[in-house]
Amino acid sequence: MDTDFRVAGTNENAPFSLTIHRGDGMLLLAMDWKVGRPPADFAGFAIQYREPDKDFFKNVRNRIGFPGQVVPASGIKTVDAPIQKFRWVHFPFNADLEGKFRYRITAMFMGPDGTLKEGEAQEAELALMRETIPGKLNVAFTRGFVSSQAFVRNFAAGGPLISLVPPFGDEGLEFVPTHAEPERAYAWMGFEARKETLALLDQAKDAGAEVRVIAYDMNLPEVLERLEALGTKLKIIIDDSARTKGHGRPDSPETKAAERLKLTAGASNVKRQHMSNLQHQKSIAVRGGGLESVVYGSTNLSWRGLFVQSNNSFVVHGTKAVDDYFDAFETYFTAKNGGAFRKSASSANWFDLGLEGIDAKVAFSPHNDEHGKLEEIAADIDAAQSSVFFSLAFLGQMTKGPIGPALGRALERPNVHVMGIADGRIREGNLGLDVLTPDNKRRLVRPEALTRDVPPPFSTEPSGLSGIDGKGRGTRMHHKFVVVDFDRPTACVYLGSYNFSEPADDENGENLVVIRDRTVATSYMIEALRMYDHYIFRVATSGSHGEPKPLELKLPPEPGKAAWFDRDWTDPVRTRDRVLFSSTG
Repeated sequence: MDTDFRVAGTNENAPFSLTIHRGDGMLLLAMDWKVGRPPADFAGFAIQYREPDKDFFKNVRNRIGFPGQVVPASGIKTVDAPIQKFRWVHFPFNADLEGKFRYRITAMFMGPDGTLKEGEAQEAELALMRETIPGKLNVAFTRGFVSSQAFVRNFAAGGPLISLVPPFGDEGLEFVPTHAEPERAYAWMGFEARKETLALLDQAKDAGAEVRVIAYDMNLPEVLERLEALGTKLKIIIDDSARTKGHGRPDSPETKAAERLKLTAGASNVKRQHMSNLQHQKSIAVRGGGLESVVYGSTNLSWRGLFVQSNNSFVVHGTKAVDDYFDAFETYFTAKNGGAFRKSASSANWFDLGLEGIDAKVAFSPHNDEHGKLEEIAADIDAAQSSVFFSLAFLGQMTKGPIGPALGRALERPNVHVMGIADGRIREGNLGLDVLTPDNKRRLVRPEALTRDVPPPFSTEPSGLSGIDGKGRGTRMHHKFVVVDFDRPTACVYLGSYNFSEPADDENGENLVVIRDRTVATSYMIEALRMYDHYIFRVATSGSHGEPKPLELKLPPEPGKAAWFDRDWTDPVRTRDRVLFSSTG
């Protein structure tokens, strides 16, 4: 088994198997019963983990208890309230610790008197926060507010969310936090995406490297100040779309940022641009002084991009990747918005990223009709053999194009496990979230449900702040990625700034990366799964009239009744879920 992205428990005496899939700063624990199904008194799994260089195990806590069990705000140790699922995504607070985390998963059984008894355990260990593929690439995520229960536990006492993040992007460059622990909170919220971005800009300044940036949103002081420090080594394009309401306004933070950068980089090194519609990239490249790196992905250089939304950054190291980006940048820089770019080599086909032993390519938009990428992506979805996972912002705004229909066809195939999150349009015209389940059902999470009360001991989540209507309904899920067959040698991921839409293909400035690698596919699969599980939880905790709906663990069944795990063997979709993630193939 390849320990870069997957490890397994080795206790032959344990009645269940354990497979751990490594993500970036998180992991997926997947369990399955080795022979037949569990006995009726099986109560679930206790989860414990040991941090690097520590000599004791911490307990993962459950916020759901057995009937009558008192659940404190901090939750209950899973040795007392086991996890009644066959998979669990764990995102440890201190995921950035160097070294290996060790996980211990124990089967728990309940006697007639209600006493829990430990069975055999499986253990395995792996590192969480090193580079995804050392020396070649790194996948970096923001935490996003899918982890907002943890946010409330760790940071709510220091002040409300509005003390950390401005309610409106226009206030970004002037905003001063009043929270008691802003830097600690920002490091947690921005997670590895923030760490990678700031570190690369700091390293570029120290090395005297040339830096190229294409930005859509630009309202974050800690980024702007680092760009100013680069002086004339910086050359930048900033979107100026929608001059009446958007970035092109004279008083927008993007306009203010551009004027400040003209003073440090020189006016000839700063360009405003919107192609035919948007200059939608969020990309950085650094070359010189021993540095050769490019950052792609969905993460805007903004408060919302790094601290509120779920986003990803994809960092590539290497001469060819950087040289191709610099060439594409110059083509953008000299283009008269969209027209001239479509005729250049940069808008034609894929550029190999030059990563030895890894099939990875990038394409730059806008394309002409002949070189659009949507049909290729749809074909890969249609060719899926085992699974498709996705997290697609703004899919609800797309009325045409092949991606939605391709996902619909995949959902109808009985042997392909499809699950993910997409924006869904609701009657009032605002965007909710569509949770698309592997049984081909659609769960619409309305914007107001995201700030609705949840049953104790869960905490009400902070608002996503404005961005659509000033009522906390701004975009929270901002990813743009699709993962196909993460568990097979043919695994691939499509990612970037690209919204998987026709405008992304033929109107906007965009980057689209495709990488055919299981390590990378596993990281993105886990991110898609943790978001899916969070929003399914939000659906499960909302009653028919919006009131909080308490959840409880199941006791062992009475004779002739079904156990909590029966559907994991009798329901074909849940069976497929259990087998897919626990497989070591």
